[in-house]
Amino acid sequence: MTDRRRLLLIALSFVAFISLGLPDGLLGVAWPSMRFEFGRPLDALGPLLISSMVGYMLSSFFSGIISRRLGIGRLLASSCAATGAALLGFTVAPYWWLVVAIGIVVGLGAGAIDAGLNTYVAKHHSERLMQWLHASFGLGITLGPLIMTAGLNLAETWRAGYWIVGGAQLALGVCFLLTANRWENGAVADVTEQSASKTIGAEEPVSSAESHQLPEASFGESLRNLSVWISMGLFFIYTGLELTLGHWAYSLLTESRGVAAASAGLWVGAYWGMFTVGRMVAGVFAGLFGNHRLVLGSLGLALTGSVLFAWNPVGWLGLVAVGLIGFAFAPIFPGMVSGTQRRVGTKHLSNTMGMQIAAAGLGAACLPSLVGVLANRFSLEVVPVFLTVFVVVLGGLYFASRRRAGS
Repeated sequence: MTDRRRLLLIALSFVAFISLGLPDGLLGVAWPSMRFEFGRPLDALGPLLISSMVGYMLSSFFSGIISRRLGIGRLLASSCAATGAALLGFTVAPYWWLVVAIGIVVGLGAGAIDAGLNTYVAKHHSERLMQWLHASFGLGITLGPLIMTAGLNLAETWRAGYWIVGGAQLALGVCFLLTANRWENGAVADVTEQSASKTIGAEEPVSSAESHQLPEASFGESLRNLSVWISMGLFFIYTGLELTLGHWAYSLLTESRGVAAASAGLWVGAYWGMFTVGRMVAGVFAGLFGNHRLVLGSLGLALTGSVLFAWNPVGWLGLVAVGLIGFAFAPIFPGMVSGTQRRVGTKHLSNTMGMQIAAAGLGAACLPSLVGVLANRFSLEVVPVFLTVFVVVLGGLYFASRRRAGS
């Protein structure tokens, strides 16, 4: 395979992750307008998140089978097409129950490609490239709130943001379909870190030859391994925290802290923007500091930001905390993905990757939904308190995983 093709496949991987981030960035800003139009309470966001989670978990859990049957190129194409069609479906759905049902398709479109690309990069590339891959997701999720804010201001409807992103997703699906043959016959597995290092200065990856010396564990064997469950718990909590703030920051700022709608939308964009910057910074320094130190430092910084956000001594400091938390969260997910093999062992890697990505989808639905219930019962100020408590829980679980791995 030529270097040009190798670089093209890496670039397409990044584009795929940008497309995955866009829909997640839309919902938090759109939700106040959506719930008003459909006459829903605050906690009605939960059913939509849960429906998306169901689709996400199904496709990510069985991502290995799907990828082997379709090939990565066609998997990308079908994922973008399904997501794009579903996002456009949101804009024409006349009833809330139909919006919730369409959410399943959004999840199906995202889950398989998320798990598939994470598995590929974890097997064949370095921690640095993993951080850069997820930085591209951050770019997509940063653009989402900005697109929705612009749509609300210019078109005065939340539908405008979904029109733009849904159309872009369909266009991406066509692009991936036209290039599908480039991914077939193991093309992706042939993309070496040497080619990636020419573009982003990545270090040489650890050889994956050892991963072929042991037979892969069955699903049953992996499910009986406690380390696998701890790894799933890490992703459940982390992704739930990331999207809890992403979904509820706008409502908190506008409905509880009196921030103007346009400014709140920009601050939500700043949360995801700092999230993206954090992953870029991690991509540069991952080789220098190492994966473990990056995750530890990020957890400490996230706890500081969460406490500051809950305390909110002056208004501007609470807003700065939103960006600080985004920056702190950034390296954690890709860092934990890269550390999967160390936590669970080589033979459980492929099974665990799909399982923990599925657990991430479950956490992304359950924790923000739980916050919605608590906010509806008490107040939106429960959001930063919830973040603080669960960042501590995440840190404890991470140390437990390291202890079991003997490192």
